[in-house]
Amino acid sequence: MASWFKGKSKDGGNEDSTIQVEAQVIENADAAAPVELVDDFRVEPALVSIAPELYDQALDERRALVTLCLYAHDRARSSGVAERIEEGLAAVGVDAVRPDGAKFDPSVHEAGGTMGTEDEALDGTVAETEVVGFSDRGQVLRPPIVTVYTAKATTA
Repeated sequence: MASWFKGKSKDGGNEDSTIQVEAQVIENADAAAPVELVDDFRVEPALVSIAPELYDQALDERRALVTLCLYAHDRARSSGVAERIEEGLAAVGVDAVRPDGAKFDPSVHEAGGTMGTEDEALDGTVAETEVVGFSDRGQVLRPPIVTVYTAKATTA
């Protein structure tokens, strides 16, 4: 028997009881059975079929925690705290996106401003990241806001 979500009721309120799930023994289960990809997570099919409502609850709570971490990251006054939050998020598959030096791509970057340059090779390149973006296993949660180099017009 496993205890999950101690002190948390399904509707989000706190209670003293613990939600408990009783694992069922699956007879003749093939240990090499394929693992399916569900919502970008590697999950044993038997786990989802035993308690799908707990699986859904866990996904919803993960999304809420990631959102809260992004909120805290944006308001962190210490670069060390922001870095630690990024490390914690990376450990669960949420990566910080800083495209400095990459070619600007409006489908994955948001332009916050421009910076003139004499170097033609830098035209259209990300000069710096103004606001860090985040992606969750390749899915963009928030695009980075960047400053883009633009070639200065030469006068003759």
